[in-house]
Amino acid sequence: MRGKVRDVYDLGDALLMVATDRVSAFDVVLPDPVPRKGEVLTLLSAWWFARTADLVPNHLLSVDPDAIAARYPALAPLHEVWARRSMLVRKLEPFPVECVVRGYLSGSAWKEYRAHGTLAGEPLPAGLRESDPLPEPLFSPATKAESGHDENIAFARMREIVGAEAAGRLRAHSLALYGRGRETAARAGIILADTKFEFGTDADGTLRVMDEVLTPDSSRFWPAELYQPGRGQPSLDKQPLRDWLESLVAEGRWAKAPPGPPLPPEVVAETSARYQDAFGRLTGMTLDDFPLHSAEAA
Repeated sequence: MRGKVRDVYDLGDALLMVATDRVSAFDVVLPDPVPRKGEVLTLLSAWWFARTADLVPNHLLSVDPDAIAARYPALAPLHEVWARRSMLVRKLEPFPVECVVRGYLSGSAWKEYRAHGTLAGEPLPAGLRESDPLPEPLFSPATKAESGHDENIAFARMREIVGAEAAGRLRAHSLALYGRGRETAARAGIILADTKFEFGTDADGTLRVMDEVLTPDSSRFWPAELYQPGRGQPSLDKQPLRDWLESLVAEGRWAKAPPGPPLPPEVVAETSARYQDAFGRLTGMTLDDFPLHSAEAA
């Protein structure tokens, strides 16, 4: 199955999730890849899975290319294509909701609050500014969209979709994972403003966190040294790319519709650097130093 930025291969008893270097913005896949982006998403997820397994089981089996190729010899000839950017994972039945946790008022949450004083229909305290910390982390579920943006929903609606018992467990797991991520990121000089999780159940009925976790594509990472409430924040993700595209839109040179414009080399390089900066700050390692054999299923 080919997605916007990820390819998933069914290996029979497991899945191979390949995080490519493709990049999308405003729901448009752009023509130029961002080098090493796929490695960051894969290896950072594996790093987090190892540090959150005591909170919630996950779907990871391995990111070690040698172990994966030994288990599935047919993959060996294509080793250079998928190695270091692929997770071998359990097959799960996913829940049809995104589990978002917000610790700061930003993005779509800020837009809703500014217009209505609410988040997913629930009232928030008056007088908050953009990028302000919330009184406490808020669980803010969303529906999964086949295309376009996910839609924030009230927790009551989530209960209707997945059932009361599952909704309660997903909320508790999401808040626990966010708490661990926030504390860990803070020690690395990063503010974890918000993040989203996906969950599923395996054949035995075990609930597991899946997909990617606490990466620049699923989270809003702000460098703590640059944080200033009352405005939008610089972030450790594809912000340079989005900013450049917005400049094209402002000049009437692009309408946020396919095809995406070619990216200048300096924008690609800066975006790649942001992803690798997030990885380095959090893990204390470079991508090349990451011990692939250590990220096995617990």
